[in-house]
Amino acid sequence: MKVLLLNGSPHVGGNTAMALEEMAKVFAKEGIETEIIQVGSKNIRGCIACRSCKKTGKCVFDDLVNETAPKFQACDGIVAATPVYFASANATLVAFLDRLFFSTLFDKRMKVGASVVVARRGGLSATFDELNKFYTISGMPIASSQYWNSVHGGAPGEAAQDIEGLQTMRTLATNMSFLMKSIALGKETYGLPEAEPITFTNFVR
Repeated sequence: MKVLLLNGSPHVGGNTAMALEEMAKVFAKEGIETEIIQVGSKNIRGCIACRSCKKTGKCVFDDLVNETAPKFQACDGIVAATPVYFASANATLVAFLDRLFFSTLFDKRMKVGASVVVARRGGLSATFDELNKFYTISGMPIASSQYWNSVHGGAPGEAAQDIEGLQTMRTLATNMSFLMKSIALGKETYGLPEAEPITFTNFVR
């Protein structure tokens, strides 16, 4: 099994990385492979709604999004982690997720998603909710912990002082491991749930 860990911070080795590394230790104990992908420091532009991906199966901008797409298809779970900017996720990560989720045409149902947010003080819950919407629109179960998946820290390394926050990360990784393994067993026995063809409706006619 494999989990992708997306670091949405522009700072390599900062507090967001610390939160993900705490999770990676647990995944290793659970026999689950991890790959940390540094997103926040990359030059990633937003989606332009050209819909080229619906014809080609990949984004028109050939960057980290297209590089990550096959890894996303192959993985069992994905964690999006971000620092909080004005009660929102890092814009680079949001642009990355917009394009990654929209341009990939494969079935994402039952891949397990999790969101991790890091801030000096506030804006955590709003950012947490923002990231989870990528999963809920895709039929992906969301892994939870003993608290909302957040860690506090401002200056680099301060997250180490948030003992409860780091425990929350470990619990999240433990719960996510159990959920992925349980879903794998369920898929072997029952397969994926039967899906109806999607019906699209517009509010303006």
